[in-house]
Amino acid sequence: MEIVFTVLILLLAVAVSGIATRALPFALPLPLIQIGCGALLAWPRLGLHVTFDPDIFMLLFIPPLLFADGWRIPKREFFMARRAIVMLALGLVFMTVVAVGYFVHWLVPSIPLPVAFALAAVLSPTDAVALSGIAGKNRLPANLMHILEGEALMNDASGLVALKFAIAAALTGVFSLRDASISFVIIAAGGLAMGAAVAWVFSIVSARFLNVIGEGDPAPGVVMTLLIPFAAYLFAEHFECSGILAAVSAGMMMNYTSLAHAGPVASRVRAASTWTMIEFVFNGMVFILLGFQFPHILGRALLDAHHTSDAQMMLLIGYIAAVGASLYAMRFVWVWLLRWFASRGAARHGVSNAVPGVRMVSITTVAGVRGAVTLAGVLSLPVAVGGRDMAIFIASGVILLSLIVAVIALPMLLSDSLRGRDPHAREERLARRAAAQAAIRAIDDVHQAATEELDEAAEAHAADVTARVMDLYRRRLATLTDDAEPAQEARRAEALEFKMKLAAMRAERTALLALRHAQKINDTTLSKLMREVDLSETALTTRGKSRA
Repeated sequence: MEIVFTVLILLLAVAVSGIATRALPFALPLPLIQIGCGALLAWPRLGLHVTFDPDIFMLLFIPPLLFADGWRIPKREFFMARRAIVMLALGLVFMTVVAVGYFVHWLVPSIPLPVAFALAAVLSPTDAVALSGIAGKNRLPANLMHILEGEALMNDASGLVALKFAIAAALTGVFSLRDASISFVIIAAGGLAMGAAVAWVFSIVSARFLNVIGEGDPAPGVVMTLLIPFAAYLFAEHFECSGILAAVSAGMMMNYTSLAHAGPVASRVRAASTWTMIEFVFNGMVFILLGFQFPHILGRALLDAHHTSDAQMMLLIGYIAAVGASLYAMRFVWVWLLRWFASRGAARHGVSNAVPGVRMVSITTVAGVRGAVTLAGVLSLPVAVGGRDMAIFIASGVILLSLIVAVIALPMLLSDSLRGRDPHAREERLARRAAAQAAIRAIDDVHQAATEELDEAAEAHAADVTARVMDLYRRRLATLTDDAEPAQEARRAEALEFKMKLAAMRAERTALLALRHAQKINDTTLSKLMREVDLSETALTTRGKSRA
């Protein structure tokens, strides 16, 4: 009963945090609000007991979130930025493990060198979820956001693999760079292959059995989709491969198979709404659990140090600041060098002024926030290793520091010229135009086929129906024309039509509710008709937002 009560409280905290972002008189990123909610729930008087088990946390929360990110990330941009992503997700991680590991051992001699390497390994992965919550939608340049998302998808695996070998070195005192390199390739490649295989098998099963009847209930397919990330993770971990990369590759493969074999509309709508809810709940639970741990880790350590002396407490805070500064310095130098080498290559191809901008490098540096994977990794350190408590304290402090720095620094670094820039607006415009033209041609073909054997009266009626249906796409094409004045007039007309349709749909909803209150229709009829109106309004408002 206590577990059920705790889970319900955590779910309530997730919902309250979402409401608080809109209710607060000042803007505050959702991850920070959720961390604050978690810290409040850790108040002893509430009596909530949540044991942060790293293995359960990694299995329950990480696979579905990485699966969803892998499914959603633009594959074209991911492939185009593959060099930058690999250099950040692999090169920067391993350089961070070495450089920051030696620095931590020098700074805090009580932490053995293998444990210092383990601490640096868990501090190397970044958290794109926290970054998007802090930066907001369309605040970062799109190409930079794609790189940061790709980095966050890949560096979790590289950081945790480095952690695995650091723990082994700490326990056995033996480390072989050659064996570690070969093992990393096998672990990474095996995880990617297994995750892709699991998703591919599901897509075949889904196409063969679940989508046989297009109008069938989409729920079984959606439930099966929810199990894919867990299956990929467990399957890869069973064979000692990277479960994280398996979840990522499963998401990417599902994106590919969903494009190759488009299923029923109902399945896509149900899956999209389900995954939206799961992402919100799981992301919220992750940050609330993160905040729940901070008072026990940071607060207790600082309070004990304060009882010893103020100097000891300031020394602990200094450790956090020093390690955080070393991570920022390492990331800044690495990103600047990557951009410098890229500018040299661009200059050889005749591109002038291709020099690394300090502002963009600074944004990339500050955007490398740490999150729950770092805490789960450091808590997985065996109790037997020396310096474990200090490593957990420093990791927790660096997580909180990186979030605070990003909240303060990103708005200062992001100029108006960098915000809201959509590099894909032109191709979206082209796609909308091509889709409307294809729809007009399809309507014309249907009209010709339907009127071949009709008399004049029926043909005239069919022509009137065709004109009404085709008028929607003709007006849509008018808004996409390159001529400014006709396009502006078409947009004004479309805006007026949008207001009228929205008012009409809301009037429909009011009338249906009135009929239900008057007992003239039952709940089944109300639910069916309300769903139709809701879907129509959702489609209308979604299109309205995309135009805005």
